[in-house]
Amino acid sequence: MTGQPVRAAPRDPRKAQFEAAKLAKRLRRQVGEAIVDFNLIGEGDRVMVCLSGGKDSYGMLDVLLALREKAPVRFEIVAVNLDQKQPGFPAQVLPEYLGSRGVDFRIVEQDTYSIVQRVIAEGKTKCSLCSRLRRGVLYRVAGELGATKIALGHHRDDILATFFLNLFYGGKLKAMPAKLVSDDGKHVVIRPLAYVAEEDLVAYAQLKGFPLIPCTLCGSQTNLQRQVVRQMLAEWEKRHPGRIESMLRALSDVRPSHLMDRRLFDFRALLPGGLPDPDGDRAFDPTDPGEPRFAEGMDDDLPAAGGGAK
Repeated sequence: MTGQPVRAAPRDPRKAQFEAAKLAKRLRRQVGEAIVDFNLIGEGDRVMVCLSGGKDSYGMLDVLLALREKAPVRFEIVAVNLDQKQPGFPAQVLPEYLGSRGVDFRIVEQDTYSIVQRVIAEGKTKCSLCSRLRRGVLYRVAGELGATKIALGHHRDDILATFFLNLFYGGKLKAMPAKLVSDDGKHVVIRPLAYVAEEDLVAYAQLKGFPLIPCTLCGSQTNLQRQVVRQMLAEWEKRHPGRIESMLRALSDVRPSHLMDRRLFDFRALLPGGLPDPDGDRAFDPTDPGEPRFAEGMDDDLPAAGGGAK
């Protein structure tokens, strides 16, 4: 019928519940895999979950609470928020939320906001100083609480963005690991969301209705190179679905002999062993993955060494 408004079909609540359950299950599985792969949490650990009020840390806390109920090891969770005294910060939101979840928590008040605003000139990025100040406070609090692990809410996309930032601007092949000793040598920092996609955390936050608190420091800056890299990754994934997962796998399949770091591989002492080496130089590997022979066994149709046919 012409002239009649078209009404969207009502969404089947059963389908919505199914999708929500599937998302929650995927997040628990991915966090569980990261915990096992990197031995992030063990028997008797006291895990200090750093809660900023953003979607990532809320999601991390929620999933860890769910996993704790069925985990084969016993561990404690204590949530910690650093109130940096940002103007308009709703100080009651996190205590009310954490109280409603029955989570042990501590709110630490320290005016790092004013320090950052005073030291960093207008128009300059504030993340570096803000991060260092937060880190110092969190390390101190971890010691006071007797925490054995410090859990941060960095996810898969954060890890890849950091890799490219270091590649483009730092001249280093370096990302965020799922587990590392803190730079003061006193704590173990873990990232349980290492396998989790940011878009899943956005959807999970909406599903759970977390009371999100925006950041007026990092979140309000428009000149961050990290945002530029994030946009680049999003565009790559849009044009070539699966590329982000491929890059993440690459970070866990490193071949030092195929890079150029002399500290990781002794190139100077390298000599032929006389036996076939599957990781040896193939001399004529295609440089474009789109080439037809970019696959296992792609050299099968090449002449053997010395010009003879294979």
